Amino acid sequence: MVTLGSDEGVRAAVRAVAEGRADAALSAGNTADTVTSAALHLGRWPGVRRPPLTAVLPSAAGRLVLLDVGSSVDPDKQTLAVHARLGAAYAAVVHEVPAPRVGLLTIGTESGKGDRLRRAVPPLLAGLDLPAGASYVGLVEGHDVVTGAVADVVVTDGFTGNVLLKGLETAYAALGSPDRTSTGVPPRAALLLGVAGTVVVCHGAASGPDVAAGIDLAARLHRRAAVPAMAALTTANEVFDER
Repeated sequence: MVTLGSDEGVRAAVRAVAEGRADAALSAGNTADTVTSAALHLGRWPGVRRPPLTAVLPSAAGRLVLLDVGSSVDPDKQTLAVHARLGAAYAAVVHEVPAPRVGLLTIGTESGKGDRLRRAVPPLLAGLDLPAGASYVGLVEGHDVVTGAVADVVVTDGFTGNVLLKGLETAYAALGSPDRTSTGVPPRAALLLGVAGTVVVCHGAASGPDVAAGIDLAARLHRRAAVPAMAALTTANEVFDER
């Protein structure tokens, strides 16, 4: 089921998934309302307090999972740790990456770089039991997102991730993708990861091709039963209490 506008349309689409009348929902409406509706009607996976929007970007090495790109703009360190597990599961299940490499986005790779949150998270990520044989590879910078040489999954807050995503979208549209096997800007669609159903969120300025790509993503995820497979991977690992 697709909704492109009103908040009521967003809620109706999510309810249709929850009630089994639709296999997936795609929205280009208000992101906050989509996230709230999905958490309320579908429920969140154990340990997931703030479901992240998860985007896939082309890189020189292939594809890279970036999260969060707009859901949790002011998370705590436990939320980013949960997102690291979710991103690793996405890379393993959807992209079939063996032992995904997970990095934390900040302003330098030296220890202690970044703001208070970025300085607090690395010890937590280093001690995580990540799913699918994934490992935490340390701090990464913006250029590492473009090359894809250091990490398969990059974790950040929704504010920074959204700014980075939109900047890269514009750059790729103007200059071309760093992955020379693909062309143009990646589709403006992201999976809301951590809820018990397939919910894809499109950019508010999404074009017809963007919406079509979002529908295609939702359909592929549903056909592969990717959401329950990712949930099984993440809930088999340690769950953080974020209260």
